[in-house]
Amino acid sequence: MSKLGTYVKESYKELTTKVAWPTWNKLQHSAILVMVSTLILSVVIWLIDFVIKTIMTGLYQL
Repeated sequence: MSKLGTYVKESYKELTTKVAWPTWNKLQHSAILVMVSTLILSVVIWLIDFVIKTIMTGLYQL
């Protein structure tokens, strides 16, 4: 049980003193970048899917 207590204490100490946490402003910018990138990627995938579907539909109708 003392190993668990030591682990928790050392983990807390590392999280509070050694980890470089981003500022709130930097965190917001990163989140916005991820959302915009995800949106762009989903539109590109939808467009590729639409083009392939259109081509395949045209081929099957021949």
